[in-house]
Amino acid sequence: MTGANNFSVSGYGPDRAGWTRIFARDGLARRLDWPILLSATALSLIGTALVYSATRNRTEINQGDPYYFLIRHLMNTGIGLALMIGTIWLGHRTLRTAVPILYGISVFLILLVLTPLGATVNGAHAWIVFGGGFSLQPSEFVKITIILGMAMLLAARVDAGDKPHPDHRTVAQALGLAAVPMLIVMLMPDLGSVMVMVIIVLGVLLASGASNRWVFGLLGAGAMGALAIWQLHILDEYQINRFAAFANPSLDPAGVGYNTNQARIAIGSGGLTGAGLFHGSQTTGQFVPEQQTDFVFTVAGEELGFVGAGLIIVLLGVVMWRACRIARETTELYGTIVAAGIIAWFAFQSFENIGMTLGIMPVAGLPLPFVSYGGSSMFAVWLAVGLLQSIRVQRPMSA
Repeated sequence: MTGANNFSVSGYGPDRAGWTRIFARDGLARRLDWPILLSATALSLIGTALVYSATRNRTEINQGDPYYFLIRHLMNTGIGLALMIGTIWLGHRTLRTAVPILYGISVFLILLVLTPLGATVNGAHAWIVFGGGFSLQPSEFVKITIILGMAMLLAARVDAGDKPHPDHRTVAQALGLAAVPMLIVMLMPDLGSVMVMVIIVLGVLLASGASNRWVFGLLGAGAMGALAIWQLHILDEYQINRFAAFANPSLDPAGVGYNTNQARIAIGSGGLTGAGLFHGSQTTGQFVPEQQTDFVFTVAGEELGFVGAGLIIVLLGVVMWRACRIARETTELYGTIVAAGIIAWFAFQSFENIGMTLGIMPVAGLPLPFVSYGGSSMFAVWLAVGLLQSIRVQRPMSA
């Protein structure tokens, strides 16, 4: 793969001369997708203000420092931006060759969660605590590993020109690759992350050109699996309660339905323009639990109103719109699949997070991309932005 692409012969990354020609001729700034970069940065900065508003008076969690979460959210954003830059520099094609190593590390880390090093947060035994206030949620990075691993397998023979689309054996191998970490995450149990991974797998299969029989078969298997999980009582009690509260919003408003009821009150009280930043009664009164993480959208709804909450949705939409353009414009199936997996991830996780605050989706403990507090989530979404930017930077000029 040489010529217009300026890529190395192996096809797995640009050679140094290729990079030099790309940047000398066009400039990196011209090849970056600025709408994605600016929208994601704006979301992180808005999230900083919302996280600060939700935690500045929470002395039981901010260790007596009102700026505790604000500073850490900014630090997480800065580290995320650095990870994005590093990903662009390495390139998605270079990472393609490192997929086996990344996959092994990801599986090792989620297995560590099942050891005494693992910690439980909000019912999910999904964290590794290292001490000093630093913790890691490996399942966030597994999402990226699944995308890269499945893309590597599904696109290998197609990009080489041997096949017009992935054959059944290749699809089965890709599904097996995704199934291993998903089953481990289910054991934690971290049902929210598994839901995202299932959507990622579906998005990847649709983008790869695999037979629709695989997609419909996977949907059928998922439905039967969900029914079996429910009938066999595999879910923890807190997970069952979340679904019960979703099915019946009036069920135990002071217990299992408390979170969603308070979230709807907070968002509904915001009106068109909101009560003003730092002036929301629900937020100031600390009525909504986990408002800096899972329920951060309620702060926007109450304090910034429909206008501010709508701006967040618009910015998320811009990120996904531009990601769709990147997926469409790239001339390699590998890049298309990676971009499609990221789109499926961001779209579903955003919909689920916002939907659960509005009562139209069950509570699943998923952060709002770029906005919610949390280092693992922030690092993962910025790594994904780096992959999108790399796909765009390395595209042929005709695209």
